[in-house]
Formats: sequence, structure tokens, C-alpha cells
Amino acid sequence: MMREEIALLRNRLNALLDRNRYLEAENLQLRNQIQLLKEPPLKIPQSSSLTSISLPKREVLPPEPKKIIDQPRKPKPAPNPSQFQKPQNAKRQDGLNSPLPPPPPPPPPMRGQGGPRKSVQRVPELVELYRVLNRKEGKIDAKTGAMVLPAVGSSREMIGEIENRSAHVLAIKSAVETQGDFINFLAKEVENAACKDIADVESFVKWLDEELSYLVDERAVLKHFTHWPEKKADAMREAACTFRDLKNLETEILSFRDDVRVTTDVALKRMQALQGKLEHCIHNIERVRESTSKKYRDFKIPWEWMLDTGFVGQLKLGSMKLVKAYMSRVVSALKLEQFSDDEELILNGVRLAFRVHQFVGGFDESSRGAFQELKMLVVKSPLLA
Repeated sequence: MMREEIALLRNRLNALLDRNRYLEAENLQLRNQIQLLKEPPLKIPQSSSLTSISLPKREVLPPEPKKIIDQPRKPKPAPNPSQFQKPQNAKRQDGLNSPLPPPPPPPPPMRGQGGPRKSVQRVPELVELYRVLNRKEGKIDAKTGAMVLPAVGSSREMIGEIENRSAHVLAIKSAVETQGDFINFLAKEVENAACKDIADVESFVKWLDEELSYLVDERAVLKHFTHWPEKKADAMREAACTFRDLKNLETEILSFRDDVRVTTDVALKRMQALQGKLEHCIHNIERVRESTSKKYRDFKIPWEWMLDTGFVGQLKLGSMKLVKAYMSRVVSALKLEQFSDDEELILNGVRLAFRVHQFVGGFDESSRGAFQELKMLVVKSPLLA
């Protein structure tokens, strides 16, 4: 018993020493800032004035005109064409209506613990925000056109002449005239694309965006081609963007480590923020899953990854790692008596544990062990008195 009390006092002493060193460093930093503020400002001689100081003039370059492309684009082949299943009514290039070979076997199920991926943070609402901005832009343009005052008869002709001579408009017209075969090829690839795995959709969308970036203005050029499958291309981009966000979030959760050097308050806030980010992302998918999965099925886009039995369900299990680290950190802080308000700390730990339990649908073995340690401290606390 005496050894346990000595160990507890020693841990409490180390915690107080660490806090004392932190406060001393912060005090030294504040003193340096005060010393800098007390220094007199730089005085400018009376003989000089601000107008007499000659600053280097910045050379303003004229805007570079849009490059007019007059050579047809030779597109690169689509990535991994063997992984894409062509539609049943597709014809061979030799013009024969021979039956297509049987589709390849389905790929193996997606593994929840993937390798390291790029840490690019993106927002799932990007596509929706993009559409909202386009709608607002269209309304603004319509209102502006309605409020234009009537001008002289030659003003419209002058404006039209200026627009026709604009380098940007000329570049768009040139792209429409010269890139017809190129766009027709891309349109057929989009229409015939029937990916079996969401990773194939990512590769296809990346290839499609690289090819369309060759155009001077994708939106302005493609609107001249009425057969362009805009809805399917947007749906493929939406699916690839959402899945990429989920993979980046999975990488962030898998790479999370509870750094004991960070103060308990800051560490707990980081865990809560990451758990909230995960719940928000999953909630946005579940909210539109029924309608979105139907749209993906119609366009032959994989949709099984959105189910609880797919990648979304596996991503939910990442909450187990966060809640276990959170409860373990709370238990350690309570044992070391680092907080004056232990009841608030216990309540926050129980609330997050319940929140994750309801979100995932239960605890795994390691999380149940961490919860049992927290429960023992709750029983000893005056909260249940």
C-alpha cells in the first residue's frame, strides 16, 4: 500500500514539474514579447517624406491571350479497359454483332485496412456547392440581362463584334470545330463505361479529367455537343470524389496516435473532432444513399461500397480506435488527478462512449476493456452517490 502511494505521489510530482516547466517557458516568451513592444519605433528623418521615397515600380504585364488550338487532340487510351464491362448492346469495331465474351470474375472484396494513401482533405459537399453556385450564377446573369437599359442600335453590334474577336471566344470556336472526333471518342467511353469496382471509377475519372483539361474551356465547349453524357460524367465524378474523401479519412484515422506529450485537454479535443468528422461524413452518405445508389445503378457505377456491409461499414469501425484512446486517456488523467473537475471529465468520457456505441452498434473487445476501466472509476466517483 505504501509503494502505491509513493508511486502515485511521484507521478503527481512529475506532472506538476512538467506543468511548471511549461509555465516558465510561456512566461519567458511573454517577457520577450513585452520587451519588443517597449522598444521605440524606427524614426524617419524630417528631411525625408513618404512622397520622396522612390519605390520600385511593378511592371504590369498584359494578360496572356488564350491559345487557339487548331490541331485535333489524340486521346490517350482509357485506363485498364479490361476492367470495364461493355454494355450488352455494344458492337465490335469490325461492325459484327457477334456475342461479347463473358465478363471477368468479380474482384476480391475490399479490405478495410489498406496501405498508406495520400493525405488530401476534401469536402463531400463540393459537388453540391458547385451546382448551387452555378444556379446562383445563372440567376444573377438573368437578372442582369433584364435590367440592362436600351442602348443605341449599333451598341449590340459593337458588343457582338468585340465578343467574336475575343481570343477566348475564338479559342472556344476553334475547339468546337477541330475537336469533334476527340469529344465523340470521350462521349462513347463515358457511355460504355461499366466499372465493377469503385477504384476503377477513380482511375477513369482521373483519365477523363486529364483529357478534358486539354480543352480551353470544358463547360463552354461541351455545351455545343448535345450528345455529351453530362449526367453520367457528373455521377462518376461524384462517386469518385466521395470515395476518395472516405479513403483519406480512413488514412487519417489509421495514422492517428495518442501522443502522451500533448496535454490531456488538447488530446481529447482532437479525438472528439476526428470522431465528429467521421460521423458527419457517414451521415451525409446515409442521408442520400437510397437515391444515390439508384442513380449509380442506372449509370452502371458501383454502389455496394455505400452499404453498411461495404467500405462505409468498415470505416465506421475506425471509431473503435478513437473511443478506446479517448477512454484510456480519461482514465489516465483521473488516476493522476490532473483535473480539478473530475466529474465533468467522467461525463464527457461516458457521453462519447455512448455516442460511438450507438453510431457503430456496439464495442469490440478492446473497447469493452477500456470501458470497464472507466466504469470502475465512475462507480467510485460521487456521481452515483
